[in-house]
Amino acid sequence: MNTNNELISTKTNVVKPVYSITPFTLIDFPDKTACIVWFSGCNMRCSYCYNPDIVNGKGKLSYDEVLDFLRKRVNLLDGVVLSGGECTLHKSIIEFIRQIKALGMLVKIDTNGSNPKMLSTLIENKLIDFVSIDFKAPAEKFEEITKSNFYSQFHESLSILKSSSTPFEVRTTVHADLLSPTDIKNMSDELNKVEYKGKYFLQEFVSNVITIGNLDNPESDFSDYENIDSPIPIEIR
Repeated sequence: MNTNNELISTKTNVVKPVYSITPFTLIDFPDKTACIVWFSGCNMRCSYCYNPDIVNGKGKLSYDEVLDFLRKRVNLLDGVVLSGGECTLHKSIIEFIRQIKALGMLVKIDTNGSNPKMLSTLIENKLIDFVSIDFKAPAEKFEEITKSNFYSQFHESLSILKSSSTPFEVRTTVHADLLSPTDIKNMSDELNKVEYKGKYFLQEFVSNVITIGNLDNPESDFSDYENIDSPIPIEIR
């Protein structure tokens, strides 16, 4: 059990917000050894999402169970990636991150940018060390692809990050039949317009997996995205 002074309440731990843990990764937290904590639930239903069990499912692990795992990884891991799903939807994440930081670990969050209020709180309290924010689609395709209307919240979150000293990156998962090279060009123009200074990362859709939208493998060729005339640097992962 958790014996620190700043306990996560017993009531909170009745809830099991975490779907699963990936015990080790070298690629999800830049230049760090980390694990990934996958939060259940999301306020978007992106058709290309290949985590339907996490997005639609219920959690299996309590905060205390995750913290017990992390205590065994002290001095073995540099940090923890909080992903999902959408981790910022969980109200007790502030207390949870404080417990992680008390173990001496860095914290990165993956977010769709839909909860700028929580993002601002985490930044103001110096609880996060790196952010990956997903730019899902241009305005005209945002609702169609995400089944949500959080486009303005994404831009508010982007503005919060730009105004902070917290390192962050912007990334887009590309299913070539959903987002065209022209879409990506327009999205990079938009990032340039708001004076985003970092790299814009494109992640190729993983084929032959079950997705929320039951998508087929893209018919379009991803190689078309390798030479987009962009005002900001684009890097393909």
